[in-house]
Amino acid sequence: MDESLLSPPAIVRGMTVLDKKLFQSKISVPCLVVKNSEINKAHKCLKKYLLKFQKFKCVMDDENDPDKKVLLLNPLLVRSFEDVQGVLMNTCGIEATFNYKEITLKYENWKAEAILKAVLPENQEGAQSYSLIGHVLHLNLREHMLPYKHLIGQVYLDKISGICLVVNKTSSINSTYRNFQMETLAGSGDMHVTVKENGCTYSMDFEKVYWNPRLSTEHERILKKLKNCDILYDVMAGIGPFAIPAGRKKCLVLANDLNPDSYYALLVNCKQNKVTDKVKCYNLDGHEFIKTVLKDDLLAKWQDKSFCGDVHITMNLPAMAVEFLPAFVGLFRNIDLPQSPALPLVHVYMFASEATEDLAISMVAEKLGYPTHCLGVSNKGNQLSDESSIDDHTSFEENSNCIKTKSNDFGGLRKYVQEVVNIRDVAPKKSMMRVSVQLPLEILLKGSDTVDEPPLKKAKEL
Repeated sequence: MDESLLSPPAIVRGMTVLDKKLFQSKISVPCLVVKNSEINKAHKCLKKYLLKFQKFKCVMDDENDPDKKVLLLNPLLVRSFEDVQGVLMNTCGIEATFNYKEITLKYENWKAEAILKAVLPENQEGAQSYSLIGHVLHLNLREHMLPYKHLIGQVYLDKISGICLVVNKTSSINSTYRNFQMETLAGSGDMHVTVKENGCTYSMDFEKVYWNPRLSTEHERILKKLKNCDILYDVMAGIGPFAIPAGRKKCLVLANDLNPDSYYALLVNCKQNKVTDKVKCYNLDGHEFIKTVLKDDLLAKWQDKSFCGDVHITMNLPAMAVEFLPAFVGLFRNIDLPQSPALPLVHVYMFASEATEDLAISMVAEKLGYPTHCLGVSNKGNQLSDESSIDDHTSFEENSNCIKTKSNDFGGLRKYVQEVVNIRDVAPKKSMMRVSVQLPLEILLKGSDTVDEPPLKKAKEL
């Protein structure tokens, strides 16, 4: 049987202004007529065969006999009485009469997914993916969906419980503050939202900060690596999804973010999650935070004989976090360090053209001053000698075939890499990845190349 029988009518295809009346459809479906006294038993036995829609009852009164009920069945599963006869006789042990009944389906009966699939252009990526941030539903519509954007917004507002505002991203993420412009598609209200993740509560102005609920699993992965005696330096902390739960685990945390609105939300969230005694907050550029706050505090921890924890550094700014790695090169040059200090484990995030381990490591290696050349055959089919290196002006995508041809030691850096994780595919040929690498002592002590950085600013601390 044609599956379109249970879909909205074809007339709604291409609709750009929502007209709910056009979704009304009359269809004939199979049904069973059973005694009132046996309807509950029949309902339980035939559960998987029942006709299911939103705001729709599959049990109706029999218009011809007040002592009987009509049980509506899914026509895609039940084409004749034989399809349910065995269940009725062997499992239910009841008698029933098989028939067909005409019903009317309306806009209210279909889920958002079914409505949008019926309305939007066929064989094109639709608008089925969204994020829920408190009472806000956030979309990132492709260009071909924009003529339908207000219809899409209204459908979600009608169908998704607990929301009062539907917004669409209209610009790419600002690489400085990690926020983006949005437009309202349906509903009303402000962007001040409250969300929960990993046992913590976060309040924010979603329009001014960055928050992605799809990263909750990754946040949890990092938290599982932390012990209550560890210290975490969160260089790009945002509103605190790493810092605050780490504080609740009794870790010491120094959290920083350049965005003033994120910094304010971080302060608020630390207070409402009762971790102000464990989390210190800063409003600095990442380079400055590393070269001043992190440097001084880590040196003090190394010199403190009572400190016995591990050192973790999170850098979750995938568009440019690797650009901050040179700040660690020579960070403790000409400084007397205690013997065998606890080397920092850096969790750095990046966007890569391919979700390959060597590609991600090569992006880290380059910024720490390690060789990024590889042995074997390049993507152009040319042999590369041990001394050959990838042209600095060649893209990672162009060299991905070379990088993945043969395992690369990256000048000894690979042995310090503890984990490479593909977090999520953001877009075609764009994956968000994490490299967890322990910073070698030789990097922390060596001379660093000149890096163009803004002058240091006074730290804001709480």
